[in-house]
Amino acid sequence: MPYEPDSLDRRDPRVIRALLPVARRLNRHYLRLKRDGLEHIPRTPALFVSNHNGGISGPDLACTMATLWETVGPHAPLYALAHDFAMRQLTPLGRLMQKVGAIRASPQNAEKVLRAGGQALVYPGGDLEAYRHTRQRDEIVLGKRTGFVKVAQRVGVPIVPIVAHGAHRSAYIFDDGAWIARALDLQRWARLERFPLALALPWGLAIGPWLPYLPLPFQVRLRVLPPIIPHPDEEPANVRERVRAKMQAALDALAAEAQ
Repeated sequence: MPYEPDSLDRRDPRVIRALLPVARRLNRHYLRLKRDGLEHIPRTPALFVSNHNGGISGPDLACTMATLWETVGPHAPLYALAHDFAMRQLTPLGRLMQKVGAIRASPQNAEKVLRAGGQALVYPGGDLEAYRHTRQRDEIVLGKRTGFVKVAQRVGVPIVPIVAHGAHRSAYIFDDGAWIARALDLQRWARLERFPLALALPWGLAIGPWLPYLPLPFQVRLRVLPPIIPHPDEEPANVRERVRAKMQAALDALAAEAQ
């Protein structure tokens, strides 16, 4: 079957059902995951918006997807928007990710999922947030991106924020590598603005955005916030800031509780 990174029909509930017990054990025993606010997860079309942590091996994605799968079920049409480079350039990885509901990240694909009656998980901060310096671990970084807001406004679905705390301690990012990304012109050929330098297991020094690593076993906490329903005529940047502010307040609270 030809590879199509924008396809919705490659998701396999059997694979998700087989992986879910593994994810549960990982989350319970290694990451000691704690969750609250699950009552805010709808069973109808919705755009889940979360903060991105720790780069390519950040544990927040596994924690968030497993939580959503447990809540809505493996057969529910739940999709995660994955980075364009992984889905287009790393075809074997893209094929594998498709089986658990990954689809190439684009506003068009998010809208396609929602109009088909599904739910979509998006990380608007992308590499700006995933590869931020460790000293910014308790900051929500969405940049100036408003595509997710415009999708929610066009389709008329709620934005449901999911805030992760602790996942950005999975590696120590001591330089986000923005200067390296500019020198390599990554934005043009890989749609990346960061080339992180980190201390991580088992490599010691982990260089670049694509090197997988073993996340450190710091506790991860997830908090699902009440849905935010953007008005169709509201300025997208204002909605983004409203979402960011609520997520930042929740992350501040989680950080304070963890002390």
